[in-house]
Amino acid sequence: MIDAYVRGVVAEEQMSALAMAILLRGMDRAEISRWTAAMIASGERMDFSSLRHPTVDKHSTGGVGDKITLPLAPLVAVFDVAVPQLSGRGLGHTGGTLDKLEAIPGWQAAMTNEAMMAQLDDVGAVICQAGSGLAPADRRLYALRDVTGTVEAIPLIASSIMSKKIAEGTAALVLDVKVGSGAFMKDAAQARELARTMVALGHDAGVDTRALLTDMSTPLGLTAGNAIEVAESVEVLAGGGPADVVDLTIALAREMLDAAGRPDADPAAALADGRAMDVWKRMIRAQGGDPDAAMPVAKESEQVLAPADGVLVGLDALAVGVAAWRLGAGRARREDVVQAGAGVVMHAKPGAVVRAGEPLMTLLTDTPERFVRAREALADAVVIAPEGSRPASADGVVLERITAHD
Repeated sequence: MIDAYVRGVVAEEQMSALAMAILLRGMDRAEISRWTAAMIASGERMDFSSLRHPTVDKHSTGGVGDKITLPLAPLVAVFDVAVPQLSGRGLGHTGGTLDKLEAIPGWQAAMTNEAMMAQLDDVGAVICQAGSGLAPADRRLYALRDVTGTVEAIPLIASSIMSKKIAEGTAALVLDVKVGSGAFMKDAAQARELARTMVALGHDAGVDTRALLTDMSTPLGLTAGNAIEVAESVEVLAGGGPADVVDLTIALAREMLDAAGRPDADPAAALADGRAMDVWKRMIRAQGGDPDAAMPVAKESEQVLAPADGVLVGLDALAVGVAAWRLGAGRARREDVVQAGAGVVMHAKPGAVVRAGEPLMTLLTDTPERFVRAREALADAVVIAPEGSRPASADGVVLERITAHD
């Protein structure tokens, strides 16, 4: 079916009917595994077996302020592990890793397979766009799902993600499955089902795969945008940065290093002593970027002020993501151009004591007419309660760990 669809023998209407049947009836493990294998077989499969070091990759299902890939890839590479991170661009309220990195002057997302292999062998980490040869069936099927109301079918989501990751050729994979208002999966039970399905697909394909369910009810870190998220990532690599970004980076690094056969590695130490920063600079330079260049700055800014005294107990991730998108940090269509300097800087996170009139957020854009709609998105984003109240969100970013044995 997949092969015939790619060759044009199966019409869009026929595949639409099958996609809707999958949405309504689901698929069992063997069916999803066969479907995913067929999608992989529609294109090329990369092979990293010639590299000197073991390979491990990470995939996030997307969220607001999710800049984790930027510090994570060089951090894991410190320990003689190759990280082939094939990433994407943002669409809607979730940011894209490539959009963030393209804010760095000179940095290039496109690489040949030969250049990627050479950089992995030399630097140990690559963040770049996937080539058109990996699982081409997924591009056609995703576009079809987008216009037929079948995007939310868990078997199709899982096979879409895993076909590309398995075709990429990594030996091990760690999945960061977001759950909460700013994530694709709002419900923990659905997120858990998706994580277990993807872990099983990886296991069936011979890829050591595990997943972390992580909280996306509140944005990660204090920035949502492109250049401002790069700057925050550099803070983490310098041994600082927001605690939630640092904690999740280290948690994912430990999973990746364990999967790559480095269970005793200490990623926290590599952040603190500058080794991860050294790899970051080498990685950026290898792809034409200047890691020491000044980052783009938005031309216009406005502040969002606290409406009352109290404790900030809620900061809705979806609202912040939509505001950043409307300010120009994201795109509504794949061909849209993003603003490197646009986004939202948060001055307080849930749990902080705030005072009426103090800045809660700074909105950034090159086009000031965007402020009105960004503020509309944030109208109900903030919840302030009397002092002594506790945030409603979970304690800690990592909610659950899922392996093939679960």
